[in-house]
Amino acid sequence: MTFSFSRLASDGQARCGRIHTAHGTAETPAFMAVGTVGAVKAITADGVRATGTEIILGNTYHLMLRPGAERVAALGGLHRMTDWPGIILTDSGGFQVMSLAQLRSIDETGATFRSHIDGSAYHLTPEFSTEIQHALDATITMAFDECIQFPASYEEAATSMRRSMRWAKRSRAAFVPRKGYAQFGIVQGSVYADLRAESAKALTQLGFEGYAIGGLAVGEGQTAMLETVEATVPYLPNNLPRYLMGVGTPDDLLSAIARGMDMFDCVIPTRAGRTARAYTSRGVRNLRNARFAKEVDPLDNACGCIACSRHSSGYLHHLFRCGEMLGPMLLTAHNLTYYQKLMKGARSAIVDGRFAEFVRSTRKEWVNPHD
Repeated sequence: MTFSFSRLASDGQARCGRIHTAHGTAETPAFMAVGTVGAVKAITADGVRATGTEIILGNTYHLMLRPGAERVAALGGLHRMTDWPGIILTDSGGFQVMSLAQLRSIDETGATFRSHIDGSAYHLTPEFSTEIQHALDATITMAFDECIQFPASYEEAATSMRRSMRWAKRSRAAFVPRKGYAQFGIVQGSVYADLRAESAKALTQLGFEGYAIGGLAVGEGQTAMLETVEATVPYLPNNLPRYLMGVGTPDDLLSAIARGMDMFDCVIPTRAGRTARAYTSRGVRNLRNARFAKEVDPLDNACGCIACSRHSSGYLHHLFRCGEMLGPMLLTAHNLTYYQKLMKGARSAIVDGRFAEFVRSTRKEWVNPHD
């Protein structure tokens, strides 16, 4: 199957669509579960599938270190190794250019890292990042970029963004086109609207199969993030998928969908699942709170996940109080299910032309819970 994106409906700026790939299809708006090192934490591949997730992520930098791209390839590629025959998107390692600032240096050729595991040195270039993602058999490859820290001066953001655009050109040249596979370019420029516009224009000239907005959700706050999205979207093609990287909370997702974004990823639902925080139709719940100790009702009556359909809130509270690993496993399944239900609701509302009302009613339940 040729990689393509079909727009099925729109409501204002919000879009409902379908991505077609060599590894199946995915409905958008889509939330992608993060499986950095080849596993979504605290849940099996079958468990991830049961949540309704259609795309998972892997990370070039981490998989390059362990077990290594050659080992992954020898084990059948990331799809076979992880028991995920569906769509896999791999981050290029660009985020680690920022997050490992104390362990790396940057020049025009790429980024030199010291492994956070054993201190060994690696030089990650646009070509090498693309080569690794090819070896991993990523359905969607991301161009190598520099994710700059916030705050950054205009001059710092401009220098970084323009370097990322040169890296994007090299990433595109290194990408091996295959039927049903894709490579996305990443818009950078911090919170500066003119730099974002310049970046988007440069990327679209390279002819990627999709476009991502990177460098956000790094401390700038929701208002600045959404203003940046609004400033960038007009420069992105209408007929290709748009991916907002590293975002976010349920409210972030609804706000970004309303501004024309299609794809999202974030560690929030899985990380929260490991720390007893539950995202529900009635807002966020902390299962360590003593108020849940005697609660016989499920965590969320509107949810059909394994945690809600088979267990009480009191049992989940007990698991976390006792440090049992089943607690994080059940709550991770719940949080991913909630995120996927939110995306499904958004898609349905867009098709029906009632997205704004869906957002209002959803937020009303978060603000005015029934309990």
